[in-house]
Amino acid sequence: MESIQLSCGQAVVDQLDNVEELLSDLHTIRDFLRWTVSRLNQAEVSLGHGFDDPWDEAVALVLHGLNLPWDVDPSVKDCRMTTTEKHIVLELVKERLLDRKPAAYITGISWFCGLPFQVDQRVLIPRSPVGELIDNHFEPWVEAENVENILDMCTGSACIGIAAAMAFPEAMVDCTDLSEDALDVAESNVAMHGLEGQVNLVYSDLFEALEGRSYDIIISNPPYVDVPDMEALPDEYHHEPRMALEAGIDGLDLVRKMLAELSRHLNPGGIAVIEVGNSWEALEEAYPNVPFTWLEFDRGGHGVFLLTKEQIDHHQADLVE
Repeated sequence: MESIQLSCGQAVVDQLDNVEELLSDLHTIRDFLRWTVSRLNQAEVSLGHGFDDPWDEAVALVLHGLNLPWDVDPSVKDCRMTTTEKHIVLELVKERLLDRKPAAYITGISWFCGLPFQVDQRVLIPRSPVGELIDNHFEPWVEAENVENILDMCTGSACIGIAAAMAFPEAMVDCTDLSEDALDVAESNVAMHGLEGQVNLVYSDLFEALEGRSYDIIISNPPYVDVPDMEALPDEYHHEPRMALEAGIDGLDLVRKMLAELSRHLNPGGIAVIEVGNSWEALEEAYPNVPFTWLEFDRGGHGVFLLTKEQIDHHQADLVE
């Protein structure tokens, strides 16, 4: 298998090095889209950082290089490119293929819940299945009109908190993170969406800076990757901040601390929604008496649990180690 991958990698390098042939044979935007998709497939890049399809990733790279919007008229794709434009696009594709840098970091934009977010290597690229819950206003678990306060813990780019603010325009949203770099990115996104009066950014180690505050919905996509999974991650993931991914031997270092504090920060009738990914089995084993509700998603994703305030209070002794 390794020899096959090396062979594919060398073939990609050879194609990228043959610039004169590419410049003479590829003419239109559509030509470059088709060629980029072929190279993405040939290089066997890892998808999932905002795009699950090589065509969508090719569109993102090529249109970004040409300063064209996503919703450009389809007829434009048959327009010819200048030599300068071809060189620009080729450099972007080369960065994706050879450096294995995710497309969202190359373009600086990722999408979540139908909204654009500025991203760079200070934050994870938005991709949480929690977005589907936000789109559905967390039904049937809460009544939207009764939601007044929301917490997005380990916010990163603030994509979850901002999307929640959009879905619940009457609610105040706190977004916390321990990374000042991440909060800088989050601040840019809050400003981009004009939500300075609704979304509050807080530097905090989990609940540390939130004493006395409680919420109707607590959402978190914390670091949850365990040691074996960290070692097995494709190269693309190693462009992301390590502190936003790894969480100890079983992936539960932060989640354990969160569970112990949830009760004090949830309002009556409130819910906590926390993503733990592949560490869900370790969580079940660590808390065998806690009735986690594992949520299912129409658009894919797994490892997200929900607990109600009542469940948390009833099992508080089990949650505090």
